[in-house]
Amino acid sequence: MREVWPGEAYPLGGTWDGVGTNFSVYSEVAERVELCLFDEGGREERVELPEVDGFVWHGYLPGIMPGQRYGYRVHGPYDPARGHRCNPAKLLLDPYAKAVEGELRWHEAVFSYHFTDPGRLNTLDSAPYMPKNIVVNPFFDWGTDRPPRTPYHQTVIYEAHVRGLTMRHPAVPEEQRGTYAGLAHPAVIEHLLSLGVTAVELMPVHQFVPEHALVARGLTNYWGYNTIAYLAPHNGYASGGQRGEQVLEFKAMVRALHEAGIEVILDVVYNHTAEGDHMGPTLGFRGIDNAAYYRMHDGDRRYYLDYTGCGNSLNVRSPHALQLIMDSLRYWVLEMHVDGFRFDLAAALARELHDVDRLSAFFDLIQQDPVISQVKLIAEPWDVGPGGYQVGNFPPLWTEWNGKYRDTVRDFWRGHGSALPEFATRLTGSQDLYASSGRRPVASINFVTCHDGFTLTDLVSYDHKHNEANGEDNRDGTDDNRSWNCGAEGPVEDPAIVRLRHRQRRNFLATLFLSQGVPMISHGDEVGRTQGGNNNAYCQDNEVAWVDWSAVHAEKDLLDFVRMLSELRRAHPVFQRRRFFRGRGAGGVRDIVWLTPAGVEMSAADWHTGYAKSLTVYLNGEAITELGPRGERITDDSFLILINAHHENMAFTLPGAEFGDGWRTVFDTADDRPRDEPFPDESWSAGALVAVTARSLQLLRRPRTPQAAAP
Repeated sequence: MREVWPGEAYPLGGTWDGVGTNFSVYSEVAERVELCLFDEGGREERVELPEVDGFVWHGYLPGIMPGQRYGYRVHGPYDPARGHRCNPAKLLLDPYAKAVEGELRWHEAVFSYHFTDPGRLNTLDSAPYMPKNIVVNPFFDWGTDRPPRTPYHQTVIYEAHVRGLTMRHPAVPEEQRGTYAGLAHPAVIEHLLSLGVTAVELMPVHQFVPEHALVARGLTNYWGYNTIAYLAPHNGYASGGQRGEQVLEFKAMVRALHEAGIEVILDVVYNHTAEGDHMGPTLGFRGIDNAAYYRMHDGDRRYYLDYTGCGNSLNVRSPHALQLIMDSLRYWVLEMHVDGFRFDLAAALARELHDVDRLSAFFDLIQQDPVISQVKLIAEPWDVGPGGYQVGNFPPLWTEWNGKYRDTVRDFWRGHGSALPEFATRLTGSQDLYASSGRRPVASINFVTCHDGFTLTDLVSYDHKHNEANGEDNRDGTDDNRSWNCGAEGPVEDPAIVRLRHRQRRNFLATLFLSQGVPMISHGDEVGRTQGGNNNAYCQDNEVAWVDWSAVHAEKDLLDFVRMLSELRRAHPVFQRRRFFRGRGAGGVRDIVWLTPAGVEMSAADWHTGYAKSLTVYLNGEAITELGPRGERITDDSFLILINAHHENMAFTLPGAEFGDGWRTVFDTADDRPRDEPFPDESWSAGALVAVTARSLQLLRRPRTPQAAAP
């Protein structure tokens, strides 16, 4: 008989202390809890946890070492109408597991009902089909690791998929492709640094499982938005093993990126779990304490409230569910050294009753937490429930994926004249969304493309989605691309169409890097990544979604253009302002002026004419009111952005002498020459005419003067 001591209620999970392991799990509904230990041959030994304090069941087992496989069986009521779904026939994953070995094998045994009779309890043992929790060794040599702590205004985010970024990279050893080690490879880091990337935002790396319906179609959950263990790095991204090695490999990846000055931000999915709706499997939370972890309909607790479109919603009204979220966040910061989080469908976490509440307990906990409040916090500010679109409504501590930026910039470059006033607002940091809550331009995470939707190349190459490979008859994904007037869909050989598409890509990228706020680029956009028109590649773990590094040579000009834009932004504070533009400041000095293509200031009528698709933006680099880190006054060169989203070429008149002379072209998105060929060394004077090609953007620069002289 194995020796079991009472142990401690906290910390929750399986915690090794060098001699043995303490096991602790919360369940208010449980009548007893069995710890299940598995040996190398898969044989199971059950040990009843001897103590319960405040609904936390716990026990300490001497001699249990790192690498030990385990799970739980919870004895209690199975009464779905009352919200209880305990079933000791089901092996359960620990919500606090720090590592998971193996994959879920879909079988009727992992469900608590029979397929042929959903009302009858299923007592088949699920253990043979379940992954197992792993006791881990928490010790790691971090050396001199320190968080880069890059200020938001100097941040450039690169959204990436651990597997998709490296699976086809020729410099990464084959056994490391698609893994944490592959992402940490010097060739990958060198590429990120060449782009000026300061932070990688990793798509979900919490342990996840693919949905039954996807597996039945021969597909999988590639993106990973189907979490089942919030403290465990996904084992499928580990090259060195799954008995805790994935934890060490993840830490080594973070250390390598930090050494290069690159922050690590995790895309986290606390809004729902992989157990799905009332017809989903029993994998962990559901069998441990269903009512504590999930939101249910008050009228019939068999059914789940679903604000996520994924079948369930985590119960953020429950203190123990909130504790799990906060413990998970602190673990990833303190133990795994990550630098921030992007919260998937974050509005769902703010629903205390039914409405989104910016004063919810979740936000209160984040605000007062001495650890979490100090890292980067990025919200995806919407969910699929009523009133779920909350762009601009998150508390002051937060930044947000600015969906309005994406939509407006796309519409503008499509040639929608009505987008001009809002385009100007998005270009300058979305003051209308963030200023009233005391936030600054950096609250806006600006993006044109991300994992969810078309890649940049596909955005300008397809009028409609082509998701047939997903097995849903092309019904999935949002077909919102509308006409680009590019003349054809997909790959083409017509030089005129190719040039227009390339120009539009440069327009989007230039707009992104010249905008106030924090730019985010989607992995592979810089090398022309295409998904063949699939704008919802969540289930495509193959060449459809992986970055094709063989395209680097063919897309060298695009890659060089992105590198140039990033270096330009990094070199000029006028594109990294920490405060919103004031228009006219002290002494009448203006930091920004909006001008028509005729070189005169925009009137109210000019903003709203039906053909208003072009404008000039004057950025006064000598009117920056911010101070540097040592209290010095910041000045910069001044810039003119000549923007023509019209379908015809236009001649722009440069503004008068009070704006200065000696303007030189920095770049022209209509220029198809290789990036390593410089522009002619010519300067433009006040009143000069500059030809701006249809659907293009030019950036002109005037060096700063010894004494500021601004209009």
